[in-house]
Amino acid sequence: MRRFRRLGDAGQAFPIYLTVVGGLLFLAFAYLAVGQAAANRNGAQTAADAAVLAAAQDRRDQLAGAWIEDLLDPTKWQAIFDGSAEGLDESCWRAQQLAAQNDAVVLSCEQDGLLGYSVEVETTGTVGDSIVPGTENMKSQETASAVIDPRCTFDPLAEDAPEETLPLLTCKGTETEWELDPEGPVELLPQPEDLFDVHLAD
Repeated sequence: MRRFRRLGDAGQAFPIYLTVVGGLLFLAFAYLAVGQAAANRNGAQTAADAAVLAAAQDRRDQLAGAWIEDLLDPTKWQAIFDGSAEGLDESCWRAQQLAAQNDAVVLSCEQDGLLGYSVEVETTGTVGDSIVPGTENMKSQETASAVIDPRCTFDPLAEDAPEETLPLLTCKGTETEWELDPEGPVELLPQPEDLFDVHLAD
């Protein structure tokens, strides 16, 4: 009789064991689904950050090019450092390019004033199959903004300054003072990263 009671006890415990194991498996798959969604969102944010920085850096490079073109006309320098110059091209193509390299597409790309950009991207990949219905078609969307900060300042020339004299350019970061030589090689002039800082907006 004792043997039969023990077998009965074991038989009663088996369904409980199955229930516990099933619950643990469900939790494991649920955590996996959460992890898949988080990874997809992280990928979207990475793509958005890269895209908006690329657009801002392209605009920075164009502004630096405009400054070199107008090097001999210091009256135009401040406008360029403020983000305004003639003949600048749209920079959102760079955002689209970098988003594609990070498995995403640009839903919107807008210039914020003269020295900023904002983008919204969507991942091309989905969260994937999971125990949560609909995740196989779910994509992630994220936004990012970037700012272009001018790093250099200068004092206007005196009215009696010799012809073709250029102002002394002081740039933040290294506190470098550039004594500009319009006759010297272009390689010795400040580079785009010397003139402007590009970073994600806070």
